[in-house]
Amino acid sequence: MKRAANKRYMVKSLVHAFQIINAFESNNEILRLRDVAARTGFNKGMCFRLLYTLHACGFVEKVGENRYRLTAGRPRRRYRIGYASQGQDSSFPREVRTSLIKAAGEADVELVIVDNRYDPKIALRSADQLIREEVNLVIEFQSDDSVAAEIAGKYLKAGIPIIAIDIPHPGATYFGANNYEAGLIGGRHLGRWALANWHGQVDEVLLIGIPRAGSIPQTRMRGLLAGINEVLRLGDSCPVQHLDGDGQFGKSLECVRKQLRVSKAKHTLVATATDPSALGALRAFQELGRAVECAIVGQNAEPEGRTELRAPGTRLIGSVAYFPEKYGPHLIRLALDILEGKPAPPAVFTHHQLITPENVDHYYPNDSLLSALETPVSTSMSAAASTAPRATFEN
Repeated sequence: MKRAANKRYMVKSLVHAFQIINAFESNNEILRLRDVAARTGFNKGMCFRLLYTLHACGFVEKVGENRYRLTAGRPRRRYRIGYASQGQDSSFPREVRTSLIKAAGEADVELVIVDNRYDPKIALRSADQLIREEVNLVIEFQSDDSVAAEIAGKYLKAGIPIIAIDIPHPGATYFGANNYEAGLIGGRHLGRWALANWHGQVDEVLLIGIPRAGSIPQTRMRGLLAGINEVLRLGDSCPVQHLDGDGQFGKSLECVRKQLRVSKAKHTLVATATDPSALGALRAFQELGRAVECAIVGQNAEPEGRTELRAPGTRLIGSVAYFPEKYGPHLIRLALDILEGKPAPPAVFTHHQLITPENVDHYYPNDSLLSALETPVSTSMSAAASTAPRATFEN
């Protein structure tokens, strides 16, 4: 009688859920949906709903399509992570996004994606949207320093931790380029090339940066100039022109066109913040038939830049790689560490590698399998490293 009376207080859905769990004979056993239905006697529709709920709660994990097994140990909370993407106008942010989506799926993390479209006003609206979505953490990728503090303030007020890709945001964990080191790598390569091909004679240096990204990304440009001077020791006799290419092909093309109208230099080193800027500068020299008067180094080693590196006689002599196609696993691992209260460094710097016409096929042997990408490209800002204590991921 007592047992019968207690049944009134039992929740049937919980009983059914435990029957689903008990259908597995061990944590390692993998069952198909129809196997679970056969062992419990429930219809497939009911089994699917129960398995879906148990999966969402972390008691069951999916192994392929319609295959399940129990989660080992205490179920892990399934996090919702927001990703505010810089935009999709060039390959760098596309590769970051693709890598992040894949890594989130493998880690069973729900990724909520919004697109900042390389526009500070849209980036502010994207922050409001992710807060409304009640995400547990945000990975922010936007390149305008003027709104970084306001965006960060929105998230911090909502109690949402932030990882900032390539542009530091107040209170955020930084993830991205070691700007000064990346600049040094490119600058030294330009200097050595000038020694080998021009006997060290340089008439002018063009530095094509992204001023709106703020002061910290300028460490990349300082590193480029420092690397050139480390090898050549140009001194005050060689003019250095600072141009605003905004990380874009079109704007870099225009500013270099204007510079070439007044420049009579026969040996010009061009150091840029991004590959789109490098390709825009190269186009400007080519239009005037002055390509042999320049040597150019880009940053990011994007597919478009790697294509140019393979061109016979190219004056794009190198690009410093950041490997955005590998960002995803490191970002998700860092996000989970933060969410689970594990120690996380204030800055995680990427690995950099100089890519040249001689080694491009070694580092990117599968480029021939990629579909042709259109040029010109517009934006690709991988910027800014801080001097905070750091961790470095290797490729």
